[in-house]
Amino acid sequence: MFSELTKANLRLRMFALLKIPLLSFCRPRVLALDTDHCVVRIPLRRRTRNHLNSMYFGALAVGADLCCGLLALEEARRRGFKVSLIFKSMQCDFLKRAEGDVHFTCTEGKAVSEMLEETMRTGERVTRPMPIQATVPSVSGTEPVAEFTLTLCLKRQGSKKPKSEPAASG
Repeated sequence: MFSELTKANLRLRMFALLKIPLLSFCRPRVLALDTDHCVVRIPLRRRTRNHLNSMYFGALAVGADLCCGLLALEEARRRGFKVSLIFKSMQCDFLKRAEGDVHFTCTEGKAVSEMLEETMRTGERVTRPMPIQATVPSVSGTEPVAEFTLTLCLKRQGSKKPKSEPAASG
């Protein structure tokens, strides 16, 4: 009945409403999502615009976060894995002003898949840098306006080490 993309957008809206309401404020939309890549659009509107009529830094950060985070969460959901996801660091280079709707693209599906396998196998936190590219197709085609590197950390949920049992007394 619903396409996979429609379902992904519905899951994103529910997640945003229940867990991180700030995401809803930016009105993100998933444009593509599969095992290899994710593309998210943040529209340039009054809410996401700065005083120079380009996209505000905070909205750009939301888009980069979502693009990479959705790729990891959706792959974990597809496999039935329960993982905790967090970003450890963020590096960004702003190359041009984002004067239109911004598309964020992460093509690290294979790396995310390897991270999931490793954390499920070992129970340890797995950390890797993930590149994300931001473009404004309506203004500059495929030329990037910003490049992000977010350090993604994944850990299997419920993988705490068991407490050692007290020694039996005599």
